[in-house]
Amino acid sequence: MTTAVHNPHQTMKTRSELGQLCGVPSWRRGFHPIRFLTAESLTRHLDAFHGGNLRGAAILWDAIERRDDVLQGVAAKRKKAVARLPWDILAIDGSGEALVQQEALRFFYNSLSCVHAADGNERGGFSLLVKQMMDAVGKKYAVHEIVYHEHGECQLEGANGPLLSAEFRFVPLEFFENRSGRLRFAPNDLGDDGMDLAPGAWMISVGDGLMEACSIAYLFKHLPLRDWLVYCERNGMPGVKGVTDAMPGTPHWEMAKRAVEAFGAEFNALLSTGSDLQAIDLSSRGELPYPALVERMDRAMAALWCGADLGTLSRASGVGASLQAGERLLLEVDDAANVSETLNAQVDCHVLGHLFPGAPVRAYVKLRPSQQRDMLQELEIYERLVRLGLPIAQKDLRERFGIGLPMDGEATLSATRQQITQN
Repeated sequence: MTTAVHNPHQTMKTRSELGQLCGVPSWRRGFHPIRFLTAESLTRHLDAFHGGNLRGAAILWDAIERRDDVLQGVAAKRKKAVARLPWDILAIDGSGEALVQQEALRFFYNSLSCVHAADGNERGGFSLLVKQMMDAVGKKYAVHEIVYHEHGECQLEGANGPLLSAEFRFVPLEFFENRSGRLRFAPNDLGDDGMDLAPGAWMISVGDGLMEACSIAYLFKHLPLRDWLVYCERNGMPGVKGVTDAMPGTPHWEMAKRAVEAFGAEFNALLSTGSDLQAIDLSSRGELPYPALVERMDRAMAALWCGADLGTLSRASGVGASLQAGERLLLEVDDAANVSETLNAQVDCHVLGHLFPGAPVRAYVKLRPSQQRDMLQELEIYERLVRLGLPIAQKDLRERFGIGLPMDGEATLSATRQQITQN
């Protein structure tokens, strides 16, 4: 039997009310951030964000991230790279208490669900949760409401109650304010102080906030793009000039006029013999400034999210091999650590504190980033260090290679000291 856990400190709206508040699209509230974006309006949104009024900038950044072709690609790559990483529940030692906590957390993370509060079609499990947490990389904060559920009777030794699972509800940042220095739920636009977030009922992920710089790059990219489009419309197709001996208004003149118009050019003219038409050439004789500025902004957004510009952009301009691959690994390691530490500090301790009150936390979830070095070479280094007499903690070795502790009675692989020495 599954039941929702009652939280006596819960002061927020109910789940159904929260879903209704978050389900109203921004355009229905009369706010169109992209349509009227200027340098002045962007500055107001950014200043308001730093003053704690998050709504305008949050809606603007979400629209920019969805509509810019380069930004949508690099942001999705950064988020998905961490969301697809393997993860494990690790115990800090081999004690029975640590193994029991490890099993409780393993059940919790394997059974959790995740949903978008404003879009009920977006549902998933742990991978979606990580992807939504990574929204903090762009918008500085990512917020989840946590609704815990109890599952039957717990058979784990020392547990004070049933096992827990949870539903994580991702709430868009526009529904919060930060005027007091701590995020508070503020579903309306009246400027009133929001409601405090109860500890344990909410999870706040904090990231770099790259969308502040990306929104500036977006503005400086799309202004020249718009001017470039106007230039192409005005100068992309040549005009048509016709000359005839016929007098204006005669049948022959009308035939010549229809012939000139049939070419479909935006600019055309029909002149009688002896008339002259001087063209004013507005086209640029040298290199247009628009492509270079657009490319510069594309590079800036790619570098912000990926650590270096995309390899395709480098090759297009004749630049050598990109450093993106190496820097991507560094970012992936940092992102994985940030997600893991957020879950450890705001979820693991709450789950284990509910099941094992008063006991120290001895298990935790950890994302394993991609290996930067060959694992066989790294294992050989550890073996040589052991032969040299350097003591290495089993906890560090297990965590480095993602090897969990075996449960009681579980079959294990082992080697004698003589076999290790001979190898």
